Amino acid sequence: MTTRTSGRRDTAAASGAQVGGGSTSRPRPSGVDEHARADENAGADAGDDLADGGFASDEEAEEAARSIALRQLAAAARSRAQLEQAMAKKLVPEPIARRVLDRFTEVGLVDDAEYAAMLVRTRHAERGQSRRAIAVELRRKGIDDETAAAALEQLDAQDEESAARTLVRRRLAASRSLAPDVLRRRIYGALGRKGYPPGLVARILREELADAGEDGFDVVPSDERDAPDGW
Repeated sequence: MTTRTSGRRDTAAASGAQVGGGSTSRPRPSGVDEHARADENAGADAGDDLADGGFASDEEAEEAARSIALRQLAAAARSRAQLEQAMAKKLVPEPIARRVLDRFTEVGLVDDAEYAAMLVRTRHAERGQSRRAIAVELRRKGIDDETAAAALEQLDAQDEESAARTLVRRRLAASRSLAPDVLRRRIYGALGRKGYPPGLVARILREELADAGEDGFDVVPSDERDAPDGW
């Protein structure tokens, strides 16, 4: 009798271990695991979409792209590339940004040719920049070479020389008290930063000094005589 009781206790203990153990929980009905996994994957995919652009829908992203473009254009004229960069910073998906900018281009709110032409006029007239310096700025703002070349046709060699001569005259008038070598260095540096080649600067400086009766003035700074043409 003692033996039978011990056997029943052992059997009950084993059954209890099976019921309480983590590995023996009731199996889910067929198909439940698959549906749960599908729901989890769908949620992960939606989260990825939001992480990519932070927008709940294409419509929301498109509205954001329009707002970005309008704010940028209200502040100043912009190239298409500049607007694309502004949208990219706000994580607007590229296809949506392209679609919005295509529409802005159709209605004339974005016009790289007109923007480039305007920039050439203002940079030359207001800042006295050379075609070379303006071309560098156009490229930096995302204007393609063909559009930039067409815009730069507004300026010819005579326009460029006239602007350089005006700059030299202003520098000479404002800096006569400086030592000759310092004056030359400042004139070369100022016009070089605006993209004018040293040969043109030297010729104009020589002519302006001759007109002022200073023919003996050495127009080339001592350490610029061996400088490369591109300085």
